[in-house]
Amino acid sequence: MMELSGLGGLIILALDIWAIVSIIGSSVSTGKKVLWTLLVVVLPIVGFIIWLIAGPRGTASHV
Repeated sequence: MMELSGLGGLIILALDIWAIVSIIGSSVSTGKKVLWTLLVVVLPIVGFIIWLIAGPRGTASHV
């Protein structure tokens, strides 16, 4: 069971890092970036889900 929980933690860490990189690359104000980043860091699973639903998006160009 230890390997499974370790793998789950690693997946959550990777998703949180992806969310933080996307937050930093977004075009929102610095204050909002700080708040979103704190939410994802303090509440890794819940914060990621909230960010995924309502968070700022990166500055990717849409074709």
